[in-house]
Amino acid sequence: MANRFARPRHLSVKRVIGKSTRSVAGQVLIFQVALVVLLVACGVFALILQSERDSAAEAKRRSTAVAQTFAHSPGVLAALRTPDPSKILQPLTEEARRTAGVDFIVVMDTKGIRYTHPLPDRIGKRFVGEIAPSLAGKVFVESVDGPLGREVQATVPIENARDQVVGLVSAGMKVKNVESQLNRQLPIILGAGAGALVLSTGVTALVGRRLRRQTHSLAADEMTLMYEHHDTVLHSVREGVLIVAADGRLMLANDEARRLLELPPDVEGRHVSGLPGLDPETRALLASGREATDEVHLAGERLLAINQRPTEHRGGPTGTVVTLRDSTELQAVTGRAEVARERLRLLYDAGLHIGTTLDVLRTADELARVPIPRFADFVTVDLADSVLHGDEPAPTATDMRRAAVCGIREDHPLSAQGRLFDYAPSTPQARGYGSGHSQLVSDLPTATGWRLQDPERAQAIIDYGIHSLITAPIQARGVVLGMASFWRGRQHEPFNEEDLSLAEELVARAAISIDNARRYTREHALAVTLQQSLLPQAVPEQNALDIAYRYLPAQAGVGGDWFDVIPMPGSRVALAVGDVVGHGLHAAATMGRLRTAVHNFSALDLPPDELLSHLDDLVGKIDQNETAETAAGVVGATCLYGIYDPVTRRYVVARAGHLVPALVHPDGSVTFPDVPAGPPLGLGGMPFQTAELCLDEGTQLVLYTDGLIEDRRRDLDVGMELLRDALTGHPGRPPEETCQDVLDTLLPGRPKDDVALLVARTRELPSDRIADWEVPPEPAAVSGMREAVSRQLEEWGLEEFGFAMELILSELITNAIRYGAGPIHVRLIRDRTLICEVADGSSTSPHLRYAATTDEGGRGLFLVSQMAERWGTRYTPQGKVIWAEQALPEAMQPPAPGPADART
Repeated sequence: MANRFARPRHLSVKRVIGKSTRSVAGQVLIFQVALVVLLVACGVFALILQSERDSAAEAKRRSTAVAQTFAHSPGVLAALRTPDPSKILQPLTEEARRTAGVDFIVVMDTKGIRYTHPLPDRIGKRFVGEIAPSLAGKVFVESVDGPLGREVQATVPIENARDQVVGLVSAGMKVKNVESQLNRQLPIILGAGAGALVLSTGVTALVGRRLRRQTHSLAADEMTLMYEHHDTVLHSVREGVLIVAADGRLMLANDEARRLLELPPDVEGRHVSGLPGLDPETRALLASGREATDEVHLAGERLLAINQRPTEHRGGPTGTVVTLRDSTELQAVTGRAEVARERLRLLYDAGLHIGTTLDVLRTADELARVPIPRFADFVTVDLADSVLHGDEPAPTATDMRRAAVCGIREDHPLSAQGRLFDYAPSTPQARGYGSGHSQLVSDLPTATGWRLQDPERAQAIIDYGIHSLITAPIQARGVVLGMASFWRGRQHEPFNEEDLSLAEELVARAAISIDNARRYTREHALAVTLQQSLLPQAVPEQNALDIAYRYLPAQAGVGGDWFDVIPMPGSRVALAVGDVVGHGLHAAATMGRLRTAVHNFSALDLPPDELLSHLDDLVGKIDQNETAETAAGVVGATCLYGIYDPVTRRYVVARAGHLVPALVHPDGSVTFPDVPAGPPLGLGGMPFQTAELCLDEGTQLVLYTDGLIEDRRRDLDVGMELLRDALTGHPGRPPEETCQDVLDTLLPGRPKDDVALLVARTRELPSDRIADWEVPPEPAAVSGMREAVSRQLEEWGLEEFGFAMELILSELITNAIRYGAGPIHVRLIRDRTLICEVADGSSTSPHLRYAATTDEGGRGLFLVSQMAERWGTRYTPQGKVIWAEQALPEAMQPPAPGPADART
């Protein structure tokens, strides 16, 4: 037990003290280590001093012994009596020096003159040292600075038989040799000291570790504080604490445990199975020693939450510690908290699952499903019928449409979805709709006002077991959109005031989503209406192309993709496809403006590159004139515009940032022609270029927007290859089938971007419907052309148009001869209209004007405009063409030409 709780107490005590202190074990360890280091250092110092003293004594002893031995050696006295003692004594002293291990042996006379020396040049010189004591017959030891350096030497007298001093002998050693002996002993001394230090420190660390484990690394003041406050803390907590030994005896019980369990004063030491006042389950739990977490047990009239854990931790004593907490009042609070938690969870789920789409009916259904079965058994949602169409709701609860109904069972008696209601003023729905406040009917069988709406159905509801109702107004931005009704049956208690506030909060979260869906429905309807009014309602009648088209709006609603088929003079047809980036009203409106501009520019019969240049200038002006407050500008607009001539089978096309068209040839192969790419509209600065293609009859032109082939999951090249695969290998397939097959292959689901697809199969105007003449630039040629035209009209059976056509051609040819330049070419085309064209090499455009009565000329074009249905001028690289059309009755119109294989 002490081991288990020591660390938390240690941390808490440190927080109380407010500073970090060293533990008792740490202090003891530091003290012991310091003591050991001091003792070892003193021992090493003493050994060094002892060794130094012993070395000096040994040097003195050896020097004295060697000197005395040599002084009493035989032959020394005899050598001194010879005329040259050095000759005899020098070899003897050198041999004796090496044998005795001293540095020098010097023999001298009584005056101190040397006979011998290790350095021969010192022989005959005076001895360095004190000789007076030795002359007196004593042995004298001293340290001097001699010829060999600092020396320790002993001087001994040489006596004859009459005890007279006849000479002296000095033997000694150099001091550095004595110190070298000490240095050789020093590593041994230090190594022994280090070993003693390591051994002593290790023993000290083991003692400190054991002490640290026993004191749990507590500092002295921490231990004092812990033990001083142990009883106070233990007996002041609001939880009961029991400590049970491994054998089941109760070791400790604090004051709270005694109060909760009503234990006697002498309870410590008794076995837990014999404690009075405990129910059998509690006794079994305390005796078992198993782990328990918040187990609720009965102790008298109290409900105790019991936690039990073993005390075996880090080698501590075995047993269990038990905490007791009175949860009698907590149970009641927990019940209320659980209800509040369940309601918060319901509101959280409502925030996740209501309003996932911008569909009014879907949002109403989500509101009806979320509260079941946690809050209500059945839920109905009634909305003003105008809300379902995106309009503002009515001020009263009339024309209410049931938008959703959901319940725990399908056989309920509530009205089905889609029914229209006119709620009576006495019903809770009508009162809540008019006042904007929720209505609570806790007892439906006794209430009468709601029965007046439908007495039979009301009785069926009561018989079904539904007994309680809350109806809450669906109110957003100050407007009531409808009513949500919550019904409870036998599975729930009746609704109360707390349930009323929850219903209001639940409906309030859904009301914003429903109103957003209503507004989106209105805006979507407006955008769809606008776009449908701006897109072609039908393909115009013409004989040059067999056309099919598809337009698919994106998931986010309407967008800016568009297409157009524009009949042109001379049986030609212009095909246009464009794309404005974005969705919504702005994109649709911008698309309409561009489509209108293309119509206007095409009426001028401009070449594709010039038309795109004018369109590019127009878009740039729109961006300059529109401010950020009024519009976002035309950003990312593209366009592809081309003109097909069924007479020459020429297709002239240019593009501004748009994708190239696909060509499906009559043999079923697919190519993407090389059309020069121009910048998107509005950038300016770059000219547009055209490509002129000669198409075989029956070739299909496939024009499309990027939504058909682009996707986040694939690259553009992959989409182009998928389009090629969808078009390849189907020769003779009608354009309608081509459109459907392409959409089924590339867009199996609803596209994320809007898609415009236009498929046009080319036709060739038969040669028997075309007549051509080259006209000489002479006024006399006019009459000849009138006769040729009359004959051609007779062949076509159009004699009744001869007079008007002769007059028109006469005026046009006369103008070409008078004001134009050669060559002059006349072409007559029989199609849905009768078309005449006069081409010349001049680029001067004629102008229609009203001639005065006195003017001789100026009435030709006026007559042409009066006689023809339409007339105009278009420019070519060679000059210009003036054309005029006359309408043909439907009976005189030739049938539309078909593909070559169909005519054969």
